[in-house]
Amino acid sequence: MTTLLVIAKEPRPGRVKTRLTPPFTPRQAASLAEASLADTLDAVAAVPAGRRVLVLDGEPGPWLPPGFDVVPQCAGGLDERLADAFARCTGPALLIGMDTPQVTPELLTVDFTGCDAWFGPAEDGGFWALGLARPDPALLRGVPMSTAATGAVQRDRLVAAGLRVGDLPRLRDVDTAADAHAVAALAPDGRFAARLARCAASGASGPVAGSRPAMAPASRPAGPR
Repeated sequence: MTTLLVIAKEPRPGRVKTRLTPPFTPRQAASLAEASLADTLDAVAAVPAGRRVLVLDGEPGPWLPPGFDVVPQCAGGLDERLADAFARCTGPALLIGMDTPQVTPELLTVDFTGCDAWFGPAEDGGFWALGLARPDPALLRGVPMSTAATGAVQRDRLVAAGLRVGDLPRLRDVDTAADAHAVAALAPDGRFAARLARCAASGASGPVAGSRPAMAPASRPAGPR
């Protein structure tokens, strides 16, 4: 069965979601990151999997549900850390981050029959999910991370390797306050939405004027391309 990987940072003030400050305080930003991570882990826990792994920078906390192995992130850039996460897998694996609390178990239930990889693009040009039927760390090393072209470069790398790529829906990461409000609207019953409402009620600003409308995630992945 598929291994599900979540790569994350321990939600500590000043270390996570720094682009949320302002309008939120570092403590509020860390609280939102914790809620986002908890929602993500809950979605992963609801998916049938051979193994569930949290690849963590930091220490686990009470937000970690049972059923996860916790392994430390390696040193180096994000491409090296993602590559190392896949290097720990011996069979099909799907990796996601902690920035899409609107993700659902249905989105994470992928089938590698008929394709070699699954790719989930993010609205900011990156990617929120990457699945490999045969994990190969070389497919990630050297990909420029945290740029508007990261997703395109990563997907092109998969295609250039001769892999049949299936596309998952485009999702919005939580990076800014506008992102937070848009994503919370997609999953109003989650921890993240509730935490955002409490932070906003305590004095943080509301949605940013001119923010883009949220894109609702589809319930089924698209076929391979």
